[in-house]
Amino acid sequence: MSPDLSPSGRARRRACAAAILSPGLALLPRRAHAGAQVEEPLADSVRSALAAAVNESAPPEPVFETIEERLVYLRWLGEMSNRLKKRKTEHTVRVDFLKTLWYSSKRAGLEPSLVLGLVQVESGFRKYAISSVGARGYMQVMPFWARLIGDGDASRLFHLQTNLAFGCVILRHYLNREKGDMYMALGRYNGSRGRPEYPNAVFASQRLWVYKPPA
Repeated sequence: MSPDLSPSGRARRRACAAAILSPGLALLPRRAHAGAQVEEPLADSVRSALAAAVNESAPPEPVFETIEERLVYLRWLGEMSNRLKKRKTEHTVRVDFLKTLWYSSKRAGLEPSLVLGLVQVESGFRKYAISSVGARGYMQVMPFWARLIGDGDASRLFHLQTNLAFGCVILRHYLNREKGDMYMALGRYNGSRGRPEYPNAVFASQRLWVYKPPA
């Protein structure tokens, strides 16, 4: 299902985030970071969002209320595709990745530039990256997340839609727990809460992916 960008759709996304709350130029690291995530009880809304991600099999097409919003999205897609070309040379693969990342970011109420920065730090945009402790894929999701919402098949975490959706929902979960403090949320995602190295690396990488629409 594509995100509804109408005013009512935006309100529903904010409500979803509230439900979850209720119960730089940095050198790419040689190792993934998120393996220190901690298994913890999840709100039903978080569990449902993760479970739904498993069933998504194709890059979603967003729905826009106005032509202007669609044009902004298409310009973002074109600009990010150019920036990512050296890392992902095949056009279709690159566009599918960006469409899915945009969708997953927006649905979780996150900035796509932040998620791109996190992917750069975590995996260097490698789909099949595996850390020394078994974290997998673009956003280095730990296998226990698959067990919490399904049959525990960790191979699902290499699936594009599943990995990006899981990573974004997990980060939103941590952001809500930290009452909107992204610095601390990134620390939770990395398992180094309160230390500056990881958040600073993600924020530095984020700056490489900020999109400024033409005036």
